[in-house]
Amino acid sequence: MKQVVQNYKSGELALLDVPAPGCKPGGVLVRSAFSLISTGTEMMKVSEAGMSMLGKARSRPDQVAKVVQSVATNGVPATYRKVMGKLDSYTPLGYSLCGVVEQVGAGIDDVKVGDVVACAGNEHALHAELNWVPKNLYVPVPDGVAPRHAAFGTVGSIALQGVRQGESRLGEVALVIGLGLIGQLVTQLLNASGVRVVGVDPDPARCELAERLGAAACGDPGSASVESAVAELTGGMGVDQVYLAAGGSSNQPVELAARLCRDRGRVIDIGKCRLDLPWNAYYEKELDVRFSRSYGPGRYDPEYELQGRDYPVGYVRWTERRNLGCFLDLIARGSVDVEPLVSHVADFEDAVETYRRLEEGELKAVAVLFRYAAEDAPAVEAPEVTVPKVPELPRPSGRTAPARRSGPVRLAFVGAGNYASSMLLPHLTGRDGVELSTVVTTTALSAANAQRKFGFGKATTDLDAALGDPAVDAVFVVTRHSSHAELTRRALLAGKAVFVEKPLALTEEELASVLAAVEESGNDRIQVGFNRRFAPLLREARELFGDRTGPASLRYLVNAGRLDHGSWYLRQDTEGSRFAGEGGHFVDTASWLLGADPVSVYAAAPAGNEDLQIVLGYPDGSTATISYVTSGPSSFPKETLDLIADGKVLRLDDFTRASVYDGRRRQWVGSRLPKARDKGQNAELAAFVRAVRTGGPMPVPLESLAATTTATLAVRTALASGVPVTLAGAR
Repeated sequence: MKQVVQNYKSGELALLDVPAPGCKPGGVLVRSAFSLISTGTEMMKVSEAGMSMLGKARSRPDQVAKVVQSVATNGVPATYRKVMGKLDSYTPLGYSLCGVVEQVGAGIDDVKVGDVVACAGNEHALHAELNWVPKNLYVPVPDGVAPRHAAFGTVGSIALQGVRQGESRLGEVALVIGLGLIGQLVTQLLNASGVRVVGVDPDPARCELAERLGAAACGDPGSASVESAVAELTGGMGVDQVYLAAGGSSNQPVELAARLCRDRGRVIDIGKCRLDLPWNAYYEKELDVRFSRSYGPGRYDPEYELQGRDYPVGYVRWTERRNLGCFLDLIARGSVDVEPLVSHVADFEDAVETYRRLEEGELKAVAVLFRYAAEDAPAVEAPEVTVPKVPELPRPSGRTAPARRSGPVRLAFVGAGNYASSMLLPHLTGRDGVELSTVVTTTALSAANAQRKFGFGKATTDLDAALGDPAVDAVFVVTRHSSHAELTRRALLAGKAVFVEKPLALTEEELASVLAAVEESGNDRIQVGFNRRFAPLLREARELFGDRTGPASLRYLVNAGRLDHGSWYLRQDTEGSRFAGEGGHFVDTASWLLGADPVSVYAAAPAGNEDLQIVLGYPDGSTATISYVTSGPSSFPKETLDLIADGKVLRLDDFTRASVYDGRRRQWVGSRLPKARDKGQNAELAAFVRAVRTGGPMPVPLESLAATTTATLAVRTALASGVPVTLAGAR
């Protein structure tokens, strides 16, 4: 299928061929009929992409701060790869459309194939021929509403949420600053609510349009006519509400709002404009400044938008889905008329040229629609797709010996997010003896991006096709934590070697299902992404430390830091605890240094924070203490480690320096000067590819991978019980 995309690094716009999305449970697959270009928000994004790197940095200081933090945590090379990977990627455009339901996912019963729906969301209502849309981001279109009008649903919801934030009352007077698409809709909604509107915009054509659609008066922000109209309509008191629907870097809108608003009036920010509030003016009138967050309650809440969990109507009357339905109902009843806002309708094939004309000012428009098919075309039943099935495998009683490969090792990646794109794929691209065969993602554009950047032969959203492909030798599972065990199980049963990023499993039951798949298939070709044991600096330090004769004490401080609000790592109900997700790294490193698997786990957590103290016991009496803290300063190194035994100390400082004290002197590994941080990903991948090619042993025995996962999961039990947990199978 085709989709409009933009490269944020170069500013290039393209109509790209990408894989069609699959129809997942909890949503519907929609074939687009019309999608709406937001001439404000979208064109601002298009313009920003055309800036220099310095201009981009100035426009997004929040992202610059994240880059600085990443450098402190991960080092310059890793941060550079991550940032460049993000910048040099195609990003989607669009967030408001109307289309026809082509396929219905499991759990959906409110629409059927052939129904016309309006869709919202900058990840789900894109300028693309097909979109998968979750339940709370679509609504059926009422009878009598044309699809081209229903395509306004999302921007209409944005305007409607702004009006709700203004708490307009019958008979009040409002000032709308900025008469672009959102401002025109706000004007109509206020007019329908019995509020008289004065509009402000430097464009006379937009002022004239707003007056035709119900505004009492409109004018240029610098003209005396606006102040005169406000004085006349309010008896000199000033307007009750001001809606900031303008963009740009000028501070004029907020200054005008203060001048024309009445005492204790309300100022509602809907657009993205400069907000240097003049303190005296806002203080003296005690103005109430409010923000309107997009389509309404539910926006940016993944449980609402992605998992379909609605808010009870008794507590949240107007959610983003209810706003979407309400706006379409207003169109159906004639309270809002969007047809006069349509400046241009372009065929979807002409999308790139349309954006060019808008950006260069050749096409002056309030609203532009992309047309995908004839408006009155009948709905088409979704075609049946034949998907290759995972082959039935023999069920031997023991484990089968893998064959040596004579050609390149052909890899399929399931997932191509930040970690895969910055820490794994750069080490595999162009490597001798490796062929990147297939990339599988849940969204079409991420698969197309990975194919373009890393040279995959195929890009798809169809997992079964990749697992059933006999040309694929090994599968990389680099998805969110909750899917690791199931995807690993399926890949093992399909006869593939598997590299799965940590964690292998989030529960004991998930781990048991993976091990059952190994026994059922006879396929134990699995590696978990515990890369630190492959770090060159740590391996050199271990060799310099030498063999030990007595028990050891190991201290591992992990300064994990706090996560940003909204991070998927915090979704413990679906993705497990943070330590369950990444703690295996540190357990595996300790066990490798001590040469054994743990036999006991004790854990404690200080009251009032998320820090963990974990003590692992080993068969020879050695102990490893892992301090996993989130309350430390970001300026301190993330990982420091000390191994003490036989009168010697091995010291590792965040994978940049290492040394060994032997009682007489301190020996530096290489040089005392810091090295570039290398946590072992490249060496780990080389070992995995070599094992797949030669048929030799996997880099880490399966028994060790299982023991590390078991110990990591036992931390939760130890915390709950307050006593050490003896691990099953301890020897």
